[in-house]
Amino acid sequence: MKISLVYSPAPRQVREWALELAEGTTVAQALAVCRVFEAFPELQAARMAIGIWGRKTSLGHRLHDRDRVEIYRGLRVDPKVARRERFNGQGVKRAGLFAKTRAGAKAGY
Repeated sequence: MKISLVYSPAPRQVREWALELAEGTTVAQALAVCRVFEAFPELQAARMAIGIWGRKTSLGHRLHDRDRVEIYRGLRVDPKVARRERFNGQGVKRAGLFAKTRAGAKAGY
């Protein structure tokens, strides 16, 4: 069966491995075969989040033909904090409900 394993070490960088594996291979065995830990040793120390086609899975999950195994990296910034900072930088007048106002209208209308 053919499997692709994908990891993005940084934004806009993607490494992909195309693997030919035997039936019944687990995610952990696929990781060992592609030697991703040799290329990226920081993955061994960290708790990895792994998924197949965007859905989280475990290391013991058995793979099927044409599965795409994805290794996720952690978020560096909390999305709520990032949104709050963007809003503060843009100002109230240019965001959300207040972006389009008529001349002489009350705020928010």
